[in-house]
Amino acid sequence: MSNSYLWVKTFHIVFITSWFAGLFYLPRIYVNLAEEKNAEAYARLLGMADRLFRFMTILAVPAVLLGITLWLHFGIGRSDIWMHAKLFFVILVIGYHHACLSLLKKFRAGVNKRSGVWFRWFNEVPVILLVIIVALVLFKP
Repeated sequence: MSNSYLWVKTFHIVFITSWFAGLFYLPRIYVNLAEEKNAEAYARLLGMADRLFRFMTILAVPAVLLGITLWLHFGIGRSDIWMHAKLFFVILVIGYHHACLSLLKKFRAGVNKRSGVWFRWFNEVPVILLVIIVALVLFKP
């Protein structure tokens, strides 16, 4: 293994981990937003959600680009079935990220109709996706 491969893989893992930290926490802020009645607290939570979404988007871009580099440049799993399955779940993660933006826009507009309980369930989705992706990478079925 070359040093460049190891560095790309290292940074890919770091950016993925950081991105997922945001994906785990942002819906938790949404739980609080959905249940908050105080306008000042709501505004503070909304600001936190805005900043976190921007930050996790900044982290998602290099995470995905480094993953593409591992796949196309270094040939990791290029023609393997597990990689195609992993890419499907990565697309679902990107869709989840986009859904977080859509929900944030609803909170900004004050038109959220979902309950805190719904957001608690929504918060479990990235955990499930991460477990599936890591299992695919490790077991390579």
